[in-house]
Amino acid sequence: MTTTDLRRSDVAALVDHTLLKPEATRADAEATVAEAAELGVYAVCLSPSMLPIDTGAQKTCVVAGFPSGKHHSLVKAAEARLAVDTGADEVDMVIDVGAAVSGAFDEVFADVLTVREAIGPDAVLKVIVESAALLELAGDDTLREVCLRAATAGASLVKTSTGFHPAGGASVRAVQIMREAVPATVGVKASGGIRDARFAAELIAAGATRLGLSGSRAVLDGFPD
Repeated sequence: MTTTDLRRSDVAALVDHTLLKPEATRADAEATVAEAAELGVYAVCLSPSMLPIDTGAQKTCVVAGFPSGKHHSLVKAAEARLAVDTGADEVDMVIDVGAAVSGAFDEVFADVLTVREAIGPDAVLKVIVESAALLELAGDDTLREVCLRAATAGASLVKTSTGFHPAGGASVRAVQIMREAVPATVGVKASGGIRDARFAAELIAAGATRLGLSGSRAVLDGFPD
């Protein structure tokens, strides 16, 4: 699949327009929301401290346990529940990557299940697995098993990366493995390091059903209207 096989509006419908910089201000968040509306993306992804915020026609997405995932499951659950109660439609939670690397898959399952039960069945739950780190430190089978456990615990989507881990962000290989690991009813969100239309198209072809982008305009400008 190339950029000419996709229309700008179709790709925009897959985009979570993202602002998660620690130094981001309320004014920055409001500017991101305005840009999201202009670009016609699916959702706006922000830090939970920015809530409540009116994102208009776009879904409101926040992160939980971000970016390390080294929070107690009950802390992640409380953060996610508060976000939903103050207007979030979607929550992107980070797993404990160390638990995954060590093969403690039941802990990963319990972590995701705790957040799912806290936010209820209606909110969208995306589970960030830090795919680059898992592939580097533990291999393909670990990435597959983590995604399967997340899906079984109630993930709506599995997500490659926070964009903050030194191991890197999304890759075509990771998306392919993740897509094969989870049922068709569970989506795959690619995020981290997606800066141009060509890479975005490759990730969509590999099975990504959502894209997390901070430079959404630059990516979307590479697709035909």
